[in-house]
Amino acid sequence: MLKMKKISETYDLKVFTDAGDYFGDIEDCILQGNKVSGWKIRATKNSFLSRVLGSAKGVIVPHQLVNSIGDIFLISKNAAPAGHTEEGEE
Repeated sequence: MLKMKKISETYDLKVFTDAGDYFGDIEDCILQGNKVSGWKIRATKNSFLSRVLGSAKGVIVPHQLVNSIGDIFLISKNAAPAGHTEEGEE
């Protein structure tokens, strides 16, 4: 069964990768016409994004990389910024 969710209910949801890493929080939704095309994800303290982005505030993840939306956002691990892996970060 498909469950519908209002966009306003997604703000500030926690985002995790399908590998189990905390990625950040939902900040905003990007619409094109009447369809969701992407999500702005804010780099929060202790998130994967805050470690790899440095001073940047977040990233935009295409909606195609979203696996599931419920109590949390579940996205593909391919959404991580190119050239960064968690194992190599200090």
